[in-house]
Amino acid sequence: MPIELIWLFPNQTKVPRSWRIGSQLAIGVVGILGKFWIEWVNKVTVYNREALHKAVANRDKNTGLITLANHYSCLDEPLLWGVLQLKYLIHPERIRWSLGSHDVCFTNYWHALFFSLGKTIPVVRGNGVYQKSMDFVISKLNNGNWVHLFPEGKVNLEKERLRLKWGIGRLISESSVTPIVLPIYHIGMDSILPNKTPYIPQIRKKVTYLVGSPMDFTSDIKTLSDLKKSPKEKRKYITDKIQEEFFKLRLQAEELHEKAAS
Repeated sequence: MPIELIWLFPNQTKVPRSWRIGSQLAIGVVGILGKFWIEWVNKVTVYNREALHKAVANRDKNTGLITLANHYSCLDEPLLWGVLQLKYLIHPERIRWSLGSHDVCFTNYWHALFFSLGKTIPVVRGNGVYQKSMDFVISKLNNGNWVHLFPEGKVNLEKERLRLKWGIGRLISESSVTPIVLPIYHIGMDSILPNKTPYIPQIRKKVTYLVGSPMDFTSDIKTLSDLKKSPKEKRKYITDKIQEEFFKLRLQAEELHEKAAS
């Protein structure tokens, strides 16, 4: 039976002023709180910060950006972006779009409104790579927007090496201009908000935040197309390549975090 999504996004060609104001408020408040919590009352060490800044601020206006990160805590969003300059955190046109599970973030109208104003798109886990939310994300990438994904598909409580979701491969292979892909791995977010009751945010915790190198799949997609590979084969190839880099980044981040703790 099809799942009914609470979809509140207005027509993107003519966004009402009331929606813009609401989005400005939601994004601004959450952005400022996120920055306060990760940089002021906790300690975050960011490696290769300039790569993140360059991808967010200095890419070609027609090129989309996909950032990818591991998902260890329910506060990964919005704390991840607290390392950016404030002008990006409070500006609805500059901050990322993201995906949120429909059965967690969109369980009623008010939750859906809050997350939608915060540029979070409802996705149905288990519904595959061809669903409304994925089409919407591709349209955003085609307009040069920034989209953030948690490719593990859930909060990874046990910190397993999970298979990344193939939806990433579709977003990259089917965008009109191949987006920049920037992997991120962080350690320690779950010490700021432990994944157990009573779920009280902590202070004076240490977070290691490692930004990887940008990945460009333009030539890969051309080669795959020349070889007449199917959409499924393209998705798998791209996702496998990202996963390889993702796991390498994890090892580096864990090593850096251990050194900082010793």
